Amino acid sequence: MLADATPPVVALDASALMAPVEANVRLFEELDRLLVTYEAVVPAAVVAELDGLQAGNGAEATAASVGADLAGRAATVETEATYADDALVELVADGRVDGVVTNDRPLANRVLEADAPVIGLRGRNTLAITEP
Repeated sequence: MLADATPPVVALDASALMAPVEANVRLFEELDRLLVTYEAVVPAAVVAELDGLQAGNGAEATAASVGADLAGRAATVETEATYADDALVELVADGRVDGVVTNDRPLANRVLEADAPVIGLRGRNTLAITEP
């Protein structure tokens, strides 16, 4: 993921975008530290998931609202899949992204099985790369 000459493309899922509120993670600063240069994308299905979550009340709605704002810093990409996790796996399977940023263990396992790296929470508020 890091050895390519072109910057890696990483897809962000809702759990990653909500991590600044839920886990006190400085998402883009951590990605800058890990990858230096990269292109971030967000599947439209993840944007829709965040929109649904922020319609509620409480901490999850607040985190989703922050996540939706952060999603604006990444390019939105369309997929055939309408379920967010399936959309992220589709992007990996189609070779459209080099890795996925998530704190969702079942999704991380699917991405690793699809032979792509996962960037996720390691420790209290830092991100690390897990290779397949």
